[in-house]
Amino acid sequence: MVKILRNIRVIEMGTYITGPAAAMHLADLGADVIKVERPGQGDPFRAFKGGLYSPHFQTYNRNKRSVALDTKDPDDLELFRDLIADADVFIQNFRPGVADRLGAGEDALRALNPKLIYCSISGFGRSGPSRDRPAYDTVAQAAAGYLRLLTPPTNPRVIGPAIADAVTGQYAALGILAAIIERGDTGTGRRLDISMLEAMSHFNLDSFTHYFSVGEVMGPLSRPTVSQSYTFECSDGKWIAIHLSSPQKFWDGLLEATGRQELADDPRFAERLQRIEHQDDLIDVLTPVFRTATRDDWCARLLACEVPHSPAYDSDEALNDPQAQHLQIAVSAEHPEMGRFTTVRAPYSFDGEPDLDVLPPPVLDEHGEAIRAALTRRKSG
Repeated sequence: MVKILRNIRVIEMGTYITGPAAAMHLADLGADVIKVERPGQGDPFRAFKGGLYSPHFQTYNRNKRSVALDTKDPDDLELFRDLIADADVFIQNFRPGVADRLGAGEDALRALNPKLIYCSISGFGRSGPSRDRPAYDTVAQAAAGYLRLLTPPTNPRVIGPAIADAVTGQYAALGILAAIIERGDTGTGRRLDISMLEAMSHFNLDSFTHYFSVGEVMGPLSRPTVSQSYTFECSDGKWIAIHLSSPQKFWDGLLEATGRQELADDPRFAERLQRIEHQDDLIDVLTPVFRTATRDDWCARLLACEVPHSPAYDSDEALNDPQAQHLQIAVSAEHPEMGRFTTVRAPYSFDGEPDLDVLPPPVLDEHGEAIRAALTRRKSG
């Protein structure tokens, strides 16, 4: 597939998820992303499970090149500045003030390259009473009112993936792309500031809209109740997910698939609003029904009745689904040192063609020699 951003160079000085995720999205679109890391240690996510190539690091650092630079060292700082002089985008996700101490503040970099798009990602923003608070994924989810939508109502505990980190990275990439488009008209760069609090608040838009519009404070069961969403365990211990939404035909199809047409005459379930009000009762009725057959059996019945459903896969199953295999969602490549790397490709297909090429995440300073040599040639030429 054509690399849409093939003429864009990104310098990423990111750690953990938000900054690296933003740069990864640009790299997936073809940008040349050079990840600047600390010598010896690199991105702290490298060592999250020992070594310097953890699965955490691999997730957000494919399609990049790595160079190890200590910007407190004069020679390395000069190399870093040479990289910036020829870059289109710079991304960092330090706490406010840290980038300046590393010689990577906006003013210093803008002086080298007025066209640079400078992206700064933080937990709580550049200013305000919480600007210096440390922030990680759970903190941002909680501050934006999102964590309560995922937390079990009883025996509360944090569950699920790092949504705030990933979402913030996506919003940052979107803002960078907008700045790149504008720069094509103006010839000058922009500073983009984005915080995890702001990103997750926007991602939680539905919850806030319900509150502002009708005074409803949503909880973890608000959406699945209204959307008539269910998860049931089948006889083989596997799960199936069903989402009826509002069309009557899906409810009728569910009754046909389960052989429980008599529920159409039950006053608790006869109309959609009654089904919403009595969802717990409906779950109690259908739970033993779904335990009478395997997941595959139920999928076949629901498909025949055109009920929106899917097996509730674990990660070891999902990409073996025939549709996922048809779409070639899983892609692989060989790293000369670390071996086979398999990941999920970017979701874009331009002109009907998905991008199946992927570069494995780099080992620390893997491209340092080549990057330094290229800079030397450019300066001498």
